[in-house]
Amino acid sequence: MHPIASGELYQTYTLGDLRITALRDGYVDMPIRRLRQSGDKPFGDDFPDQVTLVGGQLRLSVNAFAIDDGNEIILIDTGASNAWHPTMGRLPQALDEAGIDVERIRTVCYTHTHLDHIHGLVLADGGDAFPRLTRLLVPREELGLFRTEARLERFHGMAEPFEAGDHLGAHVDIIGAHGHEVGHSCFRVSSGSERILIWGDTVHVPSLQFDRPEVTWEFDADQDQARESRLRLLALAADDNHFVAGAHLDSPGIGRVVRSGGSFRFESI
Repeated sequence: MHPIASGELYQTYTLGDLRITALRDGYVDMPIRRLRQSGDKPFGDDFPDQVTLVGGQLRLSVNAFAIDDGNEIILIDTGASNAWHPTMGRLPQALDEAGIDVERIRTVCYTHTHLDHIHGLVLADGGDAFPRLTRLLVPREELGLFRTEARLERFHGMAEPFEAGDHLGAHVDIIGAHGHEVGHSCFRVSSGSERILIWGDTVHVPSLQFDRPEVTWEFDADQDQARESRLRLLALAADDNHFVAGAHLDSPGIGRVVRSGGSFRFESI
């Protein structure tokens, strides 16, 4: 896997015969209390020194990923548009900067249905972000959650369920990664001898959770399950030579996982 083009809001890589583009929707600053130790306990005076803070807060990049087979493009997650913090909603600019024609995006898949992943279906002016969209895939366990989003009402009927073990065409299969949300899922993309895990919110704070994967997130629906999923995917990436792409890894959010002592380390590429 090699980078071949980049800009302020994107970076494109080869993956076998495919192109994978990391797209930055923006960022969000969160209080450090969102991090949780075992037993849902917040950090106190023992807050880890290695965690990077911006103005006393955790800065999380918000990334989406495009898979281009030369014909059509599958988009994994869509950012927040103008549904949350004003520091997000830059996906349309990222696509334009990367030279990606939105009319080639026919399939959108969600790792899960939190608002910073789904609201980019609708532009800030209310228009459709992807005018030729024909397939919208949502984790089966979260269809009901998706259909509570009034802003996305016109897409409720289009949403189709998927589940772990499903295949999306020749290059993508689904790995269950539940815990952060009830249907949280990972997309494994394969071409030739190369593979990448597009794993959504498996890691929120890369400066901490690779080294200490037992640390969870306040908004994990099931913290124990999220921890188990994170450990399983980290081991898969490190031991079976998978690249990883994370929604909240520092932009562009793509790299390798390697074992480091009894834990893990992330290496960007």
